[in-house]
Amino acid sequence: MTLRRAFAHVRRRFRRPFRRLFRDGLRPRIVAVAGWSLVFGIAGCQSLAFGVANFGVAEADAHAIHDPTHGLALDVYRPEARTEGPAPVVVFLYGGSWRRGDRASYRFVGRQLARQGMVAIVADYRTAPRAMFPGFVEDAAGAVAWAKRHAAEHGGDPARVFLAGHSAGAQIAALIGTDARYLAAHGLTPRDLAGVIGLSGPYDFGIEGYEDVFGPPAQWPRTQPVNFVDGDEPPFLLIHGTADTVVEPVDSRILADRLRAAGGRAELVWLPEAGHLAPLAALRDPDRQPGMFRAIRTFVGVPDLRSADLGGPDQSVSEPPVPAGKD
Repeated sequence: MTLRRAFAHVRRRFRRPFRRLFRDGLRPRIVAVAGWSLVFGIAGCQSLAFGVANFGVAEADAHAIHDPTHGLALDVYRPEARTEGPAPVVVFLYGGSWRRGDRASYRFVGRQLARQGMVAIVADYRTAPRAMFPGFVEDAAGAVAWAKRHAAEHGGDPARVFLAGHSAGAQIAALIGTDARYLAAHGLTPRDLAGVIGLSGPYDFGIEGYEDVFGPPAQWPRTQPVNFVDGDEPPFLLIHGTADTVVEPVDSRILADRLRAAGGRAELVWLPEAGHLAPLAALRDPDRQPGMFRAIRTFVGVPDLRSADLGGPDQSVSEPPVPAGKD
């Protein structure tokens, strides 16, 4: 199915709101009205859905190879608004069940973070079967090291490099922020990160069904970020939808509790009645979850230009029930 046919498909199902949007010139806010959950499921074609998400979004400002050995690259998006001094840097790791994904599909994420006043870096890492655990974690740690070395060239502050990820990318980010061995390979420590931002992340999860990704049972404990919390972590911001049926929301609560118990800083933001893709959809259309962006901007140190109370960490919503076997 072509992108043109995809828009026709969505238009038929949302004819009335789309009438106004097409009359206005089919601006990029098209999917905000159509509903992101639908868009990410059009015809079961993920590449097509990301094509819709990136429709009308400007290309990256720069490209670079961060791992010549494996041919891994990254895209850089510079802040669109003027900032006083160097801007915070956010390295973003996409999800995809550790089996798929590419930086080009997440152009809308990089551009939105840049619009919010950050230097955004969307980095590729190897996925299964090309690389099994811990290969993709090592790749992501290399992208962080690149960001530390090159941040200033793009208007960023090397002392304020944050690592963020959605879903599988959040697990990788959290592991780099808790297990010191990955950054140690580059002469860095977890505390050299200014912070970690996890969106819909699995941090205490079962491996069944992912043996092709994580290998033999003997190394499964190494895949769990909660197992490495010992007090040397950077600050964490964990964001999760209470209606997520892909990754148990309680994973974010467990990791936050472990970090706090070890004396660390962990902020937890619940998105009421939101599913697994809600944080990702908000990275295309911030008005869907304005509280999420207030929390992110505050966490990385970018002043919020809006005066409205948009919510913040530990929002007072009902938490999802804790599944049996989790504490």
